[in-house]
Amino acid sequence: QVQLVESGGGMVQAGDSLRLSCAASGPTMIRYGMAWFRQAPGKERELVAAISGSSFTTYFKDAMEARFTISRDNARSRLYLQMNTLSPEDTAVYYCAATRPYYRGPLASTTEYAYWGQGTQVTVSS
Repeated sequence: QVQLVESGGGMVQAGDSLRLSCAASGPTMIRYGMAWFRQAPGKERELVAAISGSSFTTYFKDAMEARFTISRDNARSRLYLQMNTLSPEDTAVYYCAATRPYYRGPLASTTEYAYWGQGTQVTVSS
């Protein structure tokens, strides 16, 4: 059983940067693909970025790779999301998620994420 706790959210201005962290507890983290999702008010939750257990493969939704970086530190059981040049459209609750263990399919398959954190709010003002 994997437990995930996000941190690092807050209120920033457009153009600012923010780094989200996710602390994972449980079995060895390299077994799990991990991802960041977000949900804006009135919208469905969407996958932002994902990373394989070994960090060999990453996935980004649309053009987010230009502004966001996903990384992980398996030794410290941490997942990160560096967000640059934030805009009000990035305002959302951001969730950390992990796949079932030893999952090797597409990181973009949102139904494969079995474990979720409680979320951290990111608010970007114009």
